Amino acid sequence: MTLTVLAVDDSRTMRDMLRLALTGAGFETHLAEDGVHGLEVLEGLEPDAIITDINMPRLDGFGFIDAVRQQERHNGVPILVLTTESASELKQRARDAGATGWIVKPFDPGKLVRALHMVAG
Repeated sequence: MTLTVLAVDDSRTMRDMLRLALTGAGFETHLAEDGVHGLEVLEGLEPDAIITDINMPRLDGFGFIDAVRQQERHNGVPILVLTTESASELKQRARDAGATGWIVKPFDPGKLVRALHMVAG
């Protein structure tokens, strides 16, 4: 079974790294440039998991997570936060918003793939 993942990050380099890591592991990968674009991409998608950055223009990761959790059809999708931030209060804020897990950049592709398999099945 192929897992479908939406990855939201404003850095083109990070999106390229995520695409390489996820498609290389056999995931169907969809990318978005920020939270607003992520919600647009999500409209026609049934992802098994979502990866999001926190610090993004237009709509940050916290706002994106909140918006996803308000959508009944997506409120159970696991969301992993992938960010340079590591402060415990930000992690708690993400958990409170509905994030499933937190990974600090730079990421290890193998660990990210394992985490996705853990949370998405």
